[in-house]
Order: sequence, then C-alpha cells, then structure tokens
Amino acid sequence: MHQPTETALEQVRLQLDRAEQAPTLDALAQMARLSPGHLQRAFRRRYGMSPAEYHRARRFGQLKAALREGAAVADAVYGAGFGSGSRVYEHSDRLLGMTPASYRAGGAGASIRYTTTATPLGRLLVATTARGLCAVTLGDDDAELEARLAAEFPQAARERVDRGRAEWLDAVIARIASELGWSDAAAPALPPLDVVATAFQWRVWDALSRIPAGRTMSYGELAAALGQPKAARAIGRACGSNRLALIVPCHRIVREDGSPGGWRWGIERKRELLVREGRLRKGPPG
Repeated sequence: MHQPTETALEQVRLQLDRAEQAPTLDALAQMARLSPGHLQRAFRRRYGMSPAEYHRARRFGQLKAALREGAAVADAVYGAGFGSGSRVYEHSDRLLGMTPASYRAGGAGASIRYTTTATPLGRLLVATTARGLCAVTLGDDDAELEARLAAEFPQAARERVDRGRAEWLDAVIARIASELGWSDAAAPALPPLDVVATAFQWRVWDALSRIPAGRTMSYGELAAALGQPKAARAIGRACGSNRLALIVPCHRIVREDGSPGGWRWGIERKRELLVREGRLRKGPPG
C-alpha cells in the first residue's frame, strides 16, 4: 500500500475514534481525498473491517468496559454514544454474543457448547455459541479448562458435547490439527467468531493472523507495522486478552531481545509450539 494512502487511512481511523456519530463514507472519502469505493476497500484491507464497522466496534468496546464496571445498561448505552437502546440490540448478538444485560450478568441466557481433546501441547478446549467460536484454550486437564470457561461465562448455560460433536467444534479442532502438523487432512474453514473485543484488539488480532507459521515478531515490530510505534504495551494487553489460543496466534509475538516472553497458556507450551512451527516451515530433512 502506498504511503499516502496509508497516512490517509490512519487519519480516517483517528476521525472515527473521535466521532460520536459515524461519519458518512462520502465525508470520510472527501477528507482522505480518495474515492468512496477505494477508501472502503483499502480500509477493510488495512483494519479488517469497513469504516462503519470500525466505528461501531469502537463504541461497543466502550459499552463492554462500562458494563463490566457495573454501569446500568441504559447509562452504558448512552455513554458509549448510541442514540437509542434499539441500535445496540440490533447488533449486540453479533458483537457481544448476547444482549448487553446478559453480558453484564456474566453471560446469563447465552448457551455454550464445548468439547475437549488431546494435543501434543496438552488438553485443548473449544467452545462455541449459536453464533460462532467463543473460546479456545489449552491446559493440563479438562477440569482446569472447564473451570476457566465457567469463570469467563459464569451465568451462561454450558453443555459438554462429545458424541456427535457440533460441526463447528469439529471444524476448529481439524483446522488446528492441520495447520500445526498434527494431521495430514486439509484444513477446513473456520466458523464465525463470537468474541467481545475493542476495535484496537481486532486490529492486533488481525495482524497476528497474518504472521506466517514459523516466524515471529516483537511487540515493537507489530506496533510499527500497525502504524502506532508507541503502542507496544497496548499490543501486549491485546495479546493477553486473546481467548482464542492458536486461532489468533499471539504465541508468535516475542520480546525485543527474541526471548519468548509470556503466554497465558504457559511459556513452555509457547516454546514448544514455536519449535514445532519452525520445523514445519523448514520441512522434513533431506
């Protein structure tokens, strides 16, 4: 992408961050001196979503933070810049996975199906709602993984599914096994995601997904690639909030000196995973 376009996109993003009401695409295009179609396509390539989706995700990030802090739903809705509660409920299923009141109540009313399986890195738990993938975690045993899921969604209905596992659960397990060399089968498409995140977190996770297996980047390098060289710590927090182990490959981020750094699923697992990915990239000897 040419530098002028890159600069224009960052100006558009900053404008969206400041705007209470979503600017029209035409207004943004005029500001960026790009055609509306070019802006729409370039913004989506750069940030993984359209300008309108970015603005909505930013406001939902504010809403999520307020709800977690215990704000009343009405106060959180209007404090995040939504003109009416109905606008929130139009999109809450997709961006929160549940209504705001349900999210504030720890997932009350949400239904989560999950399963576990053995991997070379330990036990793997995969969980989905009716809307998409909501958690992928690694641990030593099923009890640890199930306790983690319960802590994340304490009021949700959680159902373990083993026999006749849901198609999405099987697809995620098959995808991970294929990409990490645990299976020779072709990698199936991933189901949609049902995770709560700010617009910045989505940007970081999208950038992480573009790091090829067998390669790593430092926090500073990723911050520079995102056009925010001073955001290394914020990127670290975004990696720490990732609930989709292996799907969003935050294990490919290392410290500036090349050492592995931390990983919420265990530093030894991270080291082993990076070694395995390095071997896969080099291919078999000979």
